[in-house]
Amino acid sequence: MRVLVVWCPDWAVVAGLAEAEKPPRTPAAVLSANIVEVCNGPARSEGVRRGHRRRDAQARCPELELLAANPDRDARAFEPVLATVEDLRPGVAALRPGLLAVRAPGSWFGTEANAAATVCQALVEIGVWDLRIGVADDLFTAEQAARTADVQGWEVVPVGGSGAFLRTLPVHVLEGDGAQGREVVSLLQRLGLTTLGDLAALPGEAVEHRLGRYGASVWRRARGEDPALFAARTPPPELEAEVAFEPPLDSVEAITFSVRTTAERFLSQLARHQLVVTGVRIEAESDGAVCSRRTWLHPRHFGPRDLVDRVHWQLQSGVAGSGVRSRKDSGAVRAPIDRVRFVPEVVEPAAAHGEALWGGAADDLVERGVARVQGMVGFDAVRRPVLQGGRHPAARQALVPWGERAVDLRPVDRPWPGRVPGPAPVRVFAAPPLAEVVDEGGRSVAVTERGVVTSEPCRFRLGAGVLPWQPVSAWAGPWPVDESWWSGGAGLSARFQVVGADGRAWLLLRAPDGWTLEAGYD
Repeated sequence: MRVLVVWCPDWAVVAGLAEAEKPPRTPAAVLSANIVEVCNGPARSEGVRRGHRRRDAQARCPELELLAANPDRDARAFEPVLATVEDLRPGVAALRPGLLAVRAPGSWFGTEANAAATVCQALVEIGVWDLRIGVADDLFTAEQAARTADVQGWEVVPVGGSGAFLRTLPVHVLEGDGAQGREVVSLLQRLGLTTLGDLAALPGEAVEHRLGRYGASVWRRARGEDPALFAARTPPPELEAEVAFEPPLDSVEAITFSVRTTAERFLSQLARHQLVVTGVRIEAESDGAVCSRRTWLHPRHFGPRDLVDRVHWQLQSGVAGSGVRSRKDSGAVRAPIDRVRFVPEVVEPAAAHGEALWGGAADDLVERGVARVQGMVGFDAVRRPVLQGGRHPAARQALVPWGERAVDLRPVDRPWPGRVPGPAPVRVFAAPPLAEVVDEGGRSVAVTERGVVTSEPCRFRLGAGVLPWQPVSAWAGPWPVDESWWSGGAGLSARFQVVGADGRAWLLLRAPDGWTLEAGYD
């Protein structure tokens, strides 16, 4: 059996950047426990390496985009790759996100090189730019061949040529087996065995006696005799549901009425797989293009009425800046809708949401009552209190719409202080001079008890002759001053960083009695 392997390098970074809607060539790294697990080519060119601590990686590349490790995200993003290869050759095995194997379909495309070229072209067409393909007699050799191929290229190892191909590879290619592989590689290097050919030349009995059963399997791999097999995956069921309108509908009420049957069908096909949906993405298309998209969450799980209500709210509010927006007087949408689609984002076993031994009628009645009120007054009109990050009690309280999960509502898109130009202050004031920061209307910018600015900073000036009025070219903050939160005064003071037209940055303090300047940066 010949094996074809598709390798997409740094897939965790690719998936993370796509989720964050960042350019694919952005220097980025995936971190787990503040340790770099994966980094992409632009980050490696700046000196970032796997195993670096977060601070060391940022020191080498200040513009490094930090991504949290998320195996579910990586697997979800790799699903289109699996489906594309599966359309060309059934029996795909997902070894891990970014790496798949399939029996080489050489006879279907004339030669194995033609098969690799066909797979490569299909993946590039769906937006996968960095991929390499390897074909060999066994799984290990095919993976190593893929790792030696060029971008959007392939390496075909001839039949019976696995041993010769592997002979010159360094032993550190065995580190992919985790801690056990790294331990064996370290031992081999201390013994003076630097290539797989050196290892393959040893007697098998001696290797097994010295390294055990795992060492014997490594020895067989180095000789191109890897017996490892892979099991083809079972394609996931198609759980999406959609309804097309011909002719397109331009009334919110007509669209809402027409999707009811589709919503029931969507939940029924989930129920046949013993699943319920707690997060669903609703998409509306106009003239073949998605014009409205939003992911909705539910505190328990969606029912048909819940889905219909979400469609109504989404089209009525024009979420995500779409061109679909309800006019209060007529209930019409700006662009006629020709398709509505339900996509399950979060599904859970139905057994996890079954009734307890003594039933759950009280909770059900509360949820139904709240949902009914929400359906009458609107999605954002019914809210519940949740806790978020922060030390001050007032800053930790937030109200979110019923059905949405608790999230940290404090601004997260502001740059952290070190991103403002200048890593060290050039002037620190013992007696902080007064300052002024105003918005576009000339009103002084303030900070609420929840740590939110009352308006956007537009101009600022620094007292004591430090700096006249200047436009604000960039700003960061606020960062609440919580040093004395137990005294009841926290949450009223906050620090800002502002950058003027001359490119200099200033650290300001906004207190109840006004603005003061603390430090200046180059």
